[in-house]
Amino acid sequence: MSKRLFAVLALLLIASMVLTACGSPEPEAPAEEAAAGEEAAAGEFECTDEIGCVTYYADEPVRIASALVISGPNTDLGMDSQYGVEIAIAFKGDVAGHAVELQAEDDGCSAEGGQAAGQKIVSDQTIIGIVGTSCSGAGVPLSTVMSEAGYVMVSPSNTSPSLTSPDEAWNPGYYRTAHNDKVQGKAMADFAFSELGITKAAAIHDGDPYTEGLAAVFADSFKELGGEITEFTAVNKGDTDMRPVLTSVAAGEPEFIYYPVFTAEGGFLTKQAREVAGLEDTILAAADGMISPAAIEAVGEAGEGMYFSGPDLGFENELYSEFLAKYEEDYGTKPISVFHAHAFDATNLILNCVESVGVVDGDDLHVGRQDMRDCLGATSGYDGITGTLTCDEYGDCADPQITVSQLTAGEYEVVWP
Repeated sequence: MSKRLFAVLALLLIASMVLTACGSPEPEAPAEEAAAGEEAAAGEFECTDEIGCVTYYADEPVRIASALVISGPNTDLGMDSQYGVEIAIAFKGDVAGHAVELQAEDDGCSAEGGQAAGQKIVSDQTIIGIVGTSCSGAGVPLSTVMSEAGYVMVSPSNTSPSLTSPDEAWNPGYYRTAHNDKVQGKAMADFAFSELGITKAAAIHDGDPYTEGLAAVFADSFKELGGEITEFTAVNKGDTDMRPVLTSVAAGEPEFIYYPVFTAEGGFLTKQAREVAGLEDTILAAADGMISPAAIEAVGEAGEGMYFSGPDLGFENELYSEFLAKYEEDYGTKPISVFHAHAFDATNLILNCVESVGVVDGDDLHVGRQDMRDCLGATSGYDGITGTLTCDEYGDCADPQITVSQLTAGEYEVVWP
């Protein structure tokens, strides 16, 4: 080998060693998507959520909506839940470094009201979740609207079985902390048959998914126990003269009438039942849609001794004690209906999921809409005011406990179990 060739090879070897030692930088690996709930470097976030993401920039609040009945004869039902939402937000404070802002809408306790509220809410892409509705009749259309738009909704008081039935009105993104009336209807049937010794009963509804569903479960359960349903019938929402329907019911000589309707119709049914021959001494019963000061006023003296099924509010936990103190401090009254704690839990389920799946990107927060659905659907063993909540695949999350109260001297007194 010549000296010149040897020198060239030596230079090549040295150059190779220098390049190996210093190395040219390897291509930078693509930034991986930040894990849910973790912090990402500013500017790196890219939404891969199949429904889409909501971004809250620095100093922008996380926004949720409520859709509850906050006007009309059922206002007590909705405002009680509205207060529960507001207290939950106050207790929660900031979420992932952002304040929480609430947009309150009225569900009207009607299909039309639910449709209108839903369309207004989903027109605002900054809203991440909905607490609502109060009434199942409003919940059916609103759950359809929000589902098609990719939102989530947690109801504190929809109890109609249809809303969590995949063969009826269930929609993806719908959840509830309220009980399913499959539980409430059976409980009232057990109470009437086993506790009161009733063997003949009638049921009245008003065509609303809540009232019809609950009345049907009661009737079916009562028959399964060995009782007789003498009449299963309906009044119309807005009717004031219930005598024709009550006269038809009286012909069957029931010992007990269950009418799980709302305040206005319930008031007329109660007062007029005492005026119809054959029903003077018939036991009257309603449900949680008529547990409020407004309902007590609507039934008047005719309601003395009536029975009402509804959720058990005997929560024995420190959080509920703090909640009640806050409720009275802020609103100057004890709870005015029965779903305030369910609304508190519903709000927290939504806000906790924002914290869990949200991606912090500097001062910004990105929240995936499908991630929210997945998070709510995975709820298991959550300790809320209303019990230990676990959601099934169709959105039933409640730890359902039902009681029966009797209206005595203007007060609802729990008498069973």
